[in-house]
Amino acid sequence: MLRPNEVRRRLAAGEEAYGLFSTLPEPTMVEMIGCAGYDFVILDTEHTLVDPQRLENLIRAAETTGLTPFVRVPEADPGAVLRALDAGAMGIVVPHVRERADIDATIRAARYAPEGMRSLNGGRGPGFGRIDPADYLRRANEEIMIVALIEDAEGVEAIDDILSPGGVDLVLPGPGDLSQSYGVPWQVRHPRVREAVRNLRGACARHEVPFCAMSTTPERRAEWRADGVRAFVVGEDRDLTARALRGHLERTAGRD
Repeated sequence: MLRPNEVRRRLAAGEEAYGLFSTLPEPTMVEMIGCAGYDFVILDTEHTLVDPQRLENLIRAAETTGLTPFVRVPEADPGAVLRALDAGAMGIVVPHVRERADIDATIRAARYAPEGMRSLNGGRGPGFGRIDPADYLRRANEEIMIVALIEDAEGVEAIDDILSPGGVDLVLPGPGDLSQSYGVPWQVRHPRVREAVRNLRGACARHEVPFCAMSTTPERRAEWRADGVRAFVVGEDRDLTARALRGHLERTAGRD
C-alpha cells in the first residue's frame, strides 16, 4: 500500500539519505539492506533479469523494514515504469537521460492526470481498496519520485534543458557510463568525468533539484556535504558482498 516517501521527506527537511544499488534479486538481501539502516535501495531491472512477481517481492521486502524502494527501469520502456509502480515502487530511476523528451515520457508513464497518463489500476498501490481511488491518485503523484540518471555526455550538455521545466525529483550521475561516453572507459576519476559530475551538481543547484552523489569514501562524501549534497549512493550489494567474502577468506585462511 502506498506510504509516505521517507526519502522525499528527508531531503525536503535538509536531512541526509543513504542508499545502495541492488543487483542481487533476492528479497532476503533487500531485507538485510533495510535492517542495516539504509534509507533507500535502487532495484536494478536494467542490467538484472527480474520478473514482475520477483520485483513485487523485492519491493515487499523493502517495505517490511521501512526501506524506500526505487526501481531502475530499462531505457525507454514505459511498460516497465508502469509495472514497477503497480508493484509498489516509490521512485523510478530513468537510465540514460539525454534530453528533456526522456523525462517527459517518464512523467507521462509515471504520473496520473493531469500531470501524466499513468494507466489506472487497483491492487497493491491503493491497498486493495483501503485507499479511496481519487485520494490514491493525488497521493501517488505527490509521493513517487522521478530520478534522472545522467550517464551520457549528451545528458550533461542538456542538463539545464532537462531540469528547467520541472518534474525531476533527484539527479543521479552515472560515472561508469559517463567515462565511456567521454572515451575513457572505467576511468571514473578522470578529470573529464569529474568535471561532468560537477556540472551536473551545479545545474541541480541552479534549478533547486536535489543531487545524489555516487560516493564510496568518507573524504569524498565530506566534500559533497560541504557543497550542500544530502543524498548518497554508497555502493552496490553485489560488490559489497564479494568484497566481504574475499576479506573473510583472507582473515580466516590467510589467503591473498
